[in-house]
Amino acid sequence: MRMYAIADLHLSFSSPDKAMDIFGGQWIEHWKKVMKNWDRIVEPDDLVIIPGDISWALKFEDALEDIKWIHERPGKKILVKGNHDLWWTSISKLNALYSDVFFLQNNFAGCGNGWAVCGTRGWVCPGDREFSEHDEKIYKREILRLESSLLQAKENGYEKIIGVLHYPPTNEKHEESGFTELFSKYNVANVVYGHLHGPDVCIKGLQGVHNGVNYILTSLDHVRAIPKLIV
Repeated sequence: MRMYAIADLHLSFSSPDKAMDIFGGQWIEHWKKVMKNWDRIVEPDDLVIIPGDISWALKFEDALEDIKWIHERPGKKILVKGNHDLWWTSISKLNALYSDVFFLQNNFAGCGNGWAVCGTRGWVCPGDREFSEHDEKIYKREILRLESSLLQAKENGYEKIIGVLHYPPTNEKHEESGFTELFSKYNVANVVYGHLHGPDVCIKGLQGVHNGVNYILTSLDHVRAIPKLIV
């Protein structure tokens, strides 16, 4: 079993007015590029992690076509909520859709070979120029959700962990955050995330080994619409 990740699919099969083509370049019919690459390299027993911004839909019913498209791709999939996933509903309702598509929220996913995937959406971190008093409450809640996910995996005997966030794990100065502290505390091997777009922005994201944890940016344009091999 190999593990891949690709964030920010921004699918819109039920919302054609949300097509990403307006952003040009890598985003022109981006779903076709992802499909070609995904179907070429991912095997049925592999795992693909999708760190948020899955669908532009506003309602659950409108996201079903996008989730079905993911289901039709090879491999098992683990999805985490992004800031644009406003269609995201109860976790039990989501996880009843397909046996090969697992939605991660206040839980963890055991993946075989001793691996577990743990994570949460994340949020803007303290020290970021956009961080406000309003963000503090959400940030602290996401820290609690991440630790709950990590603790559940450890209590179930998993020692090899891949962490997943939608947002970057630090501010743009790469200062320690509650997220990075937890990933180091629980000896997480790799952390995948998305949210950042464009070369001038992506270069600001934390990448590489930091306090023993390998951080990998997997937003679709950054990985050129090719699922990134993690393990």
